Amino acid sequence: MAPGGIINKEEIESRIAYLDHDTGHPATSNAELRGSPFRKAATPSTGNPGKQSTSNMQDLLDCPVCFTIMYPPIFQCPNGHTLCSHCRARVKNSCPICRGELGNIRCLALEKIAESIELPCKYQSMGCCDIFPYYSKPKHEKNCKYRPYNCPYAGAECSVTGDIPLLVKHLRNEHKVDMHDGCTFNHRYVKSDPREIDNATWMLTVFNCFGRQFCLHFETFHLGMSPVYMAFLRFMGTEDEAREFSYSLEVGGNGRKLTWQGVPRSIRDSHQKVRDSQDGLIIQRNLALFFSGGERQELKLKVSGRIWKEQ
Repeated sequence: MAPGGIINKEEIESRIAYLDHDTGHPATSNAELRGSPFRKAATPSTGNPGKQSTSNMQDLLDCPVCFTIMYPPIFQCPNGHTLCSHCRARVKNSCPICRGELGNIRCLALEKIAESIELPCKYQSMGCCDIFPYYSKPKHEKNCKYRPYNCPYAGAECSVTGDIPLLVKHLRNEHKVDMHDGCTFNHRYVKSDPREIDNATWMLTVFNCFGRQFCLHFETFHLGMSPVYMAFLRFMGTEDEAREFSYSLEVGGNGRKLTWQGVPRSIRDSHQKVRDSQDGLIIQRNLALFFSGGERQELKLKVSGRIWKEQ
């Protein structure tokens, strides 16, 4: 260790390597955190006039292993080395700094100090100008409107994140998603072998409506033991913004009709979460084949819909 107890870069790197080697976790996440623009704000925030974060205190609260801010419970070894609860669970009761036995000691003094400081939102570099009391910061960041969105193209398990304009461009250029203008739509889904549930592909279409973007999903899966088709809408924006809109879906044939009306879900909710909640138009396979007509050998579903803005 360097004089005065200061940890130099080489020591930190060796500790991370030791930690990841010892626990079997890859070092990628640590490297990403060190290079992330969200690790620490570069300049004081102006979102709360007259108040600034205390950078020295913030340094004390940085976990020396993962380099993120520690929140209670904060742990320390008998020699006083602190680390966050996440890293403590990874090091198998061995302090990654002095290699001593970690034990179950809480650093209550540091937790108490944390109550007196304020910190900028970690999305400051993306436009958030506010700072928050230490214990309020995580709650804000979970709902911060500047928090990046995940790509809604769940079929590829895409890891791209960004703001809405970036994701729209990404969907169009990388995923080749169909883009349509207008608040009404008619889509026809055809499948030659409707009994292939497990290998069925799902579809995504993006609509530009009221100057915003909406994702129409259509897919097939098993609901319990029953094969079903499902259509639902997600809004490319926050949950509060999504509640400003409503939509309806309709499917039918042979003189029958099935309708659904609801509020689009924000893409903050994952594709899987919305699907599992069954928050959309669900069509049993037998009914879908009845709508398709013929000898029920081919799926031919026409789904129409409308999006409107609530007053």
